[in-house]
Amino acid sequence: MLRRSSSPLLAPNLCTRLFFLFKKSFIWVLLLFLVVPGSRVLTKESFVISEQTMRRMTQRFGPDARTRLLAWQGLIQTTKGSDRDKLERVNRFLNTIPFIDDAIHWGQDDYWATPMEFIASNGGDCEDFAIAKFFTLLKLGIPEDRLTLTYVKALRLNQAHMVLTYYPTPGAEPLVLDNLVGAILPSSQRTDLLPVYSMNGSGLWLAKQRGKGKLLGGSDRLKRWNDLLDRMSDETEQDKEKAP
Repeated sequence: MLRRSSSPLLAPNLCTRLFFLFKKSFIWVLLLFLVVPGSRVLTKESFVISEQTMRRMTQRFGPDARTRLLAWQGLIQTTKGSDRDKLERVNRFLNTIPFIDDAIHWGQDDYWATPMEFIASNGGDCEDFAIAKFFTLLKLGIPEDRLTLTYVKALRLNQAHMVLTYYPTPGAEPLVLDNLVGAILPSSQRTDLLPVYSMNGSGLWLAKQRGKGKLLGGSDRLKRWNDLLDRMSDETEQDKEKAP
């Protein structure tokens, strides 16, 4: 069971602070993400967005939210083939969504949207792209141990950034799924990115070559991660409450 904690977020802007703290330690990392127990987004049953959820999303984001969510549902229901086929299709689909800064889109400095919020609202920042790709690929049956979310520094933009990385086998060079670049490339070809750290459901690690590096703290201290898990769970729990 995923833990909750009253501990505060590690820093008001964790990504930026860690760039300065660990700027000499940029190496790719492989870590695992825990899934949310009981969430239909993450289980392997047939993926169908309920009518109750559709109505809630259209109330929040307008009538076009239904069209966008149905397209995502169709993607998950129809995507077959190899891991690479799934990576390519999911990356192309989600990269069509516009990038919108959190301050403009959500009225907050740093908001981690659920995949449904991101797609229904038709906008989000780099974390939202990476998180949506991660959970969509889990739904398509990609093993958790092949996926990780990695914070990097985008050198050309000179700013913090998040990408999704995929490891074909343990210890292999990862492929990078990025909203800034359409092509899925090996990390060695993404010289414009400097890795900083990765996180999973049980901890936060300083990046280390293909393994867990220095543990910085438990993920239960990451308020935004906990909030994201809670909201993903709430999206389906509300349907259960209204079911006859």
